[in-house]
Amino acid sequence: QVQLVESGGGLVQAGDSLRLSCAASERTFSRYAMGWFRQAPGKEREFVARMDWIGGSISYADSVKGRFTASKDNAKNMLYLQMNRLKPEDTAVYYCAATGKSFSGSSRPDSYDYWGQGTQVTVSS
Repeated sequence: QVQLVESGGGLVQAGDSLRLSCAASERTFSRYAMGWFRQAPGKEREFVARMDWIGGSISYADSVKGRFTASKDNAKNMLYLQMNRLKPEDTAVYYCAATGKSFSGSSRPDSYDYWGQGTQVTVSS
């Protein structure tokens, strides 16, 4: 079973940057596709980015494309989300997720088996 722990959230101003990290406990982390999702108050969990086992194929939600960059370091069992030019609408709890059932991952939350506890990102205008 994979345990995921996010960190790096905080309160920033619009236009600032943040880097989220997700530490995974599983030694076979390289065999898991990963995803980043976010959930704002009163809204459903929303896809942000997903990547395959090796981190070679990455896709993003249109709302973050060109501003966010996801990466996966299998040697360190770490997942990252670099967020630039943040906007108030990026305010949410951000979650990392893992699945061993798919090589490429998915934009659907129900495709993932393991989730972190989330980290709050708040962007003020």
